[in-house]
Amino acid sequence: MTFVMCQFVKCEHQMIIGSDGQLRNFSINTVFCFLQELSAHLISINSERKAIYVMFTTFEDIWKFTTYYKIGFLRHCMENLLLEQTFWLSSLKDDFAIEVTIQEETLNLFYRGILLQEGSLFASCSASQMFDSSTSGGDLYLEQGDIAQFEPPFLGSGWTVLCLADGARGTAPKPALEYLLLQKPLSQFGTIFMQCLLCLARGTCLAKKEYDAEGPDELSVSPGDPITIVGFLVPCFDWFTGKKEATGEIGLVRTSLVKPSTDIFLDKEDWIFSSLQEEKVIEESIAILKKKSHNDIGHNYKLGEKEKENGLLIPTDAHSTNAYIPVKSNLCFEGNKNTLIPLLSFLDGRDYKVEFGILYGLSSEKLASSTFTGHCDEDELISFLAVARETAKKKHLFWSQTRLCFLLGKFCVGRSKFNQAQVYFEETLSVPREGFTDLRLLASIFSNLAATYLLQKNTESFFAVTERLVALLIGIPDCLKSLEDNSSLKYMLKKAILSHNKMAEARACLLLAKHHWTSAMGAQVVPYLERLLILCDEAQRPWRISPSHGYLALGKLYSELHRPHLSASSVRRASLLPSATLSDCLGSMVLLLDSVAEQETPVPPQMAPYLHKALTFTKLQSRERNHYQILSHQLTVCLCQLYCKHKMTGHAICHMQALINNSPSRQVCVSVSERKGFLIWLAWLHIDNSQPAVALDILESILASIPEHCTTPQEGVVLNMRGVALRCMGDVRRAAESYQAAIDICQEFEDMPNGAVAQANLGLLCLKAGAKTLAERHLCEAVQLFSELSEESNVENFIPVLMELGKYYVKQQQLDYGKGCYEWALLLAINANLLEYELGVTRCLCRLYECKIPNQVQWILYSQHQVQLLRRTGYREQEGEALEAISQIYLSIGTEQAYRAALDYTKTSLGIFIDLGCKEKEAYGWLQAGKIYQLLGQIELVDIYVQAAQDVALSTGDTSFILKLLETAGDIFFDSCRDRDKAVIFYRDRALPIAVKSNNVHSRLRLCNKLTEVMFCLKLYGEAVEFAHVAADMSKSLGEHLNERVACHRLGSLYHCLKHYELAEHYYLKTLTLCPTPLQFDEEPLYYVRLYQTLGDIIFTDLKDPFDAAGYYHLALAAAMDLGNKKSQLQLCTQLATIYHNFIIDRERSLFFYQKARGFAAELNAKRINISPGQQYSSAQYKNIGHKTLKRDD
Repeated sequence: MTFVMCQFVKCEHQMIIGSDGQLRNFSINTVFCFLQELSAHLISINSERKAIYVMFTTFEDIWKFTTYYKIGFLRHCMENLLLEQTFWLSSLKDDFAIEVTIQEETLNLFYRGILLQEGSLFASCSASQMFDSSTSGGDLYLEQGDIAQFEPPFLGSGWTVLCLADGARGTAPKPALEYLLLQKPLSQFGTIFMQCLLCLARGTCLAKKEYDAEGPDELSVSPGDPITIVGFLVPCFDWFTGKKEATGEIGLVRTSLVKPSTDIFLDKEDWIFSSLQEEKVIEESIAILKKKSHNDIGHNYKLGEKEKENGLLIPTDAHSTNAYIPVKSNLCFEGNKNTLIPLLSFLDGRDYKVEFGILYGLSSEKLASSTFTGHCDEDELISFLAVARETAKKKHLFWSQTRLCFLLGKFCVGRSKFNQAQVYFEETLSVPREGFTDLRLLASIFSNLAATYLLQKNTESFFAVTERLVALLIGIPDCLKSLEDNSSLKYMLKKAILSHNKMAEARACLLLAKHHWTSAMGAQVVPYLERLLILCDEAQRPWRISPSHGYLALGKLYSELHRPHLSASSVRRASLLPSATLSDCLGSMVLLLDSVAEQETPVPPQMAPYLHKALTFTKLQSRERNHYQILSHQLTVCLCQLYCKHKMTGHAICHMQALINNSPSRQVCVSVSERKGFLIWLAWLHIDNSQPAVALDILESILASIPEHCTTPQEGVVLNMRGVALRCMGDVRRAAESYQAAIDICQEFEDMPNGAVAQANLGLLCLKAGAKTLAERHLCEAVQLFSELSEESNVENFIPVLMELGKYYVKQQQLDYGKGCYEWALLLAINANLLEYELGVTRCLCRLYECKIPNQVQWILYSQHQVQLLRRTGYREQEGEALEAISQIYLSIGTEQAYRAALDYTKTSLGIFIDLGCKEKEAYGWLQAGKIYQLLGQIELVDIYVQAAQDVALSTGDTSFILKLLETAGDIFFDSCRDRDKAVIFYRDRALPIAVKSNNVHSRLRLCNKLTEVMFCLKLYGEAVEFAHVAADMSKSLGEHLNERVACHRLGSLYHCLKHYELAEHYYLKTLTLCPTPLQFDEEPLYYVRLYQTLGDIIFTDLKDPFDAAGYYHLALAAAMDLGNKKSQLQLCTQLATIYHNFIIDRERSLFFYQKARGFAAELNAKRINISPGQQYSSAQYKNIGHKTLKRDD
């Protein structure tokens, strides 16, 4: 299991990263699936470091991932994943990229570790090394780049090293090596690996030795003979295909026999790609763009108000991925032993014929069933061919004998008689005749013979034959069709790698890719084509044919293998190459459109760069060629639709004006009706761009061009849009007239869909003008018309009309009707799979059940549905906010089960905010979780979550946010009944110093008020007085009378508790002077009752002044009588009766209050009244009065 970090080292655009430097708005599930496509597994995402941590479980996974990284696909995949959709449209003229780095050293370390664990391996020494000899000879010395076989330690020994050049052995504790993927033993190669001065050579060379051909496939040469290289001469292979200039003979020549001529050169590598004609690519692109960018603005009314390039590896048909299909065979030979002449005559001749190619390519089963008929079974057919062979031999028909031996060998292979097959194949090479000119036959013989040797494990003969076959494959591309399997090509690839010949390796990869493609094995093509493109990129040299074709072929294969991210990256790479042509750009565009054919979006925003680049190409082409004009037209229309869809109206207007203002010579493809449609579209774009006056001018010009008394449906479209423009300009009367005229035209032509839109527009106009009854009638008519339509295309207009009608009913308090409209709209959106509309309606229903029809169950259900929709649409930040809202709903329920549900939703939203790097929301998420744990009584977890919130807040460096969060953290403890002393720590020790330093007077005032109250509750009266005085002074300076009043009352209560009675009386009286007159709230008389009663108790009980106390009690009684509070009147009458009876000695008043007290007691069923002097109330029981009757400014 390997862990690697992928880091984004260059992200230049704010649409990739937020202003706080955090990666934003991508789903973890999306990243997980995306990385699976890249053969990696997600571990975590670190938004701060802009890094994604991944792991690998197999050697193959690492190989694939590094391949995607080297080829440049990884960064393109990240662009598709991270960039917002509008980015592709806003950066068409800018160079942009996400640069991705991976920890290559770590990856290589794990790569080698896995390789060493697998046992014996072949490797190239990364540095010159000396190994202790494991035999009696001297030490083994290997230079950098030497190939050796490494055996793992056994029974405590070191690594065993086997030199492939001379077989010497040595030991090492741990080898320094460069790993190679080799499946077959290569010790037979010996010393053949040499440093190549020329990777691939073409031109002529000179023979430097005498050589007599040992077979018909070879050329005899003399010193100085000029030899033309057929194809390429690759120094790391034993043979190449040459042509003697003197005689014109073609055959195999040993590489060691020649030396370079003066005209030898390194050729620009020819990929042998064959491109389709550009005209065909353009025609196909135009057809697809017309289908994808169909526009209906010129025909349908608008609702005015609502909230490939084809190469060798790409099939001719861009929509077909069938592999190469050979031409059907028309050959048929009857099985008559007496008439062999037609067969022998057909097989004779030294030159290649097309029919021979069909014969060479058929399997033994196909040969028996389709080519050679009239035989009872295969044994009889083989006997027939054997007789034919003998006859050809006797008549000296050497070419017929050669081909018959080849066919007999194929039949023997089909019957697993490999030794007999070997005899036949070897005979084909030993028949006495002139040299081979049918090189396809020679390649078929070598291919079958190599496969036979391989099955017999005759490695020496396999290598010898394969070397000759490779020479033919490099020289003559058609010989690739003669291969039986890929063993020879794999040999070629391995030898090229071991020889460090990158050009030969590229050629081998190309041949392997083409072989698998023609064999209908697309998945097998991919790794070789990937490696080929990496080699081309590393070569950093010009190519005769653009590598774009290879990237397009790879993109097509990825698409077939259901790897959309890699497919999109491949076509992106193809279009970005400097050598990319118009055909390459169109091929990329078509392939991208094919990959999103099944998605909802007809044209994805990722298409914008291809459309823009193709449009640039068309401007450079000849203006006289009609198909370029048509292509330019369709490209512009498609770009306008993309801009319009993504609310980039200004860009859409520019392109549309350019399209309309083109010279007449370039308008041959546009009809008059279509041109009017574009003008209508341009008008709509101006309306959408808040330019209704410009739109009105355009629409008026269209109406002026329409002949009188010649009404058409298009005129209704113009009139409806004219109404929209007039409504935007505030001309309600003319807008209503225009809408009504459009409605009349719809009725004339029985156009119900457009009639419904016009009715809706008129209803919305009436609603805006305040004509509610008329608006309701028109909107209901529109709903009636829409409900009678069956086409799904009308749903996008129907849903907004239902939503507007629902809002109207809700405002009119017709809540059931409003709910019905919303639910109908929701059902339509779900049925049509319109996520944005479904989300909008769901939000309306959430607000309905939250405010208008309070119903927690329904509110929760629709809120949960909203979360699911946000998850599907990818709005992750909004998803987190919706989860927080659900958490608050559960908190308001107040049960333990509800608290736990709230905790789950809070933690889910917290995870989202962490992923998105939304620090402030993350901090509040930690804090909210801590608060819920406090409610659940899990005190040990509260501090952990609060500390996490504090750490996140501090990491932002935002003083005001830190201050606000610390205060909120203190509120958690302040509002609870446990650990209220911790609130003091957050308020006084952490938040208050920041408020003072930042001069945030309102926060400081709020904190002082809270500190006063919490310290009062904790009986820290002396410390509380200090903060109460500060609060009073600050309130006075800020002119906040309510806060000043509260502060003075708290000071009175605090001094009362501290037994400073005169000061307590002073601040209580000051509080009374700050009370407004007349009274503002119903609760204020109760406050007066309690405050005056408290003052009376202080004076009577603590200061022993019954006369002043009686005055306060009288004032309290007056307030109680005004309030109608009989219990308070009972208490105050009893107190006054006591004072007048025992202290002031006023019998008349004493009797009066005593009788009133008895009356209240009788009404309240109270106990017997006692007015003895010993019955005195302690004022302490009232010291906290008024706290709950005054508003605390939190």
